[in-house]
Amino acid sequence: MSKTEQSNGSDKEVVAVTKHGQATIPKRFREKLGIEAPGKVLFRETEDGDVIVEQVRSPSEMRGFAARREASTDQPATDILREKREQDRNERNAQFPTEK
Repeated sequence: MSKTEQSNGSDKEVVAVTKHGQATIPKRFREKLGIEAPGKVLFRETEDGDVIVEQVRSPSEMRGFAARREASTDQPATDILREKREQDRNERNAQFPTEK
């Protein structure tokens, strides 16, 4: 049971909240935000105190997200990690030299 109100050119809709804190997001807002049921939404508060509702993508939607970009190197990850560890070790040894 919801009530639609028109105010200042923006649509508003009043929805009931159950004793368990549940509320139904009106269909037109779900469609606008791309929210599908079952699903999740993120509520976040801005510095101004406004509450923003955002769609949370499912893991299946995120699958391959990082892989869509082209690789910046053909070097295997193990080689990159090995080089980074060696670089970190050298920097640490330069900062804290050990006497032998």
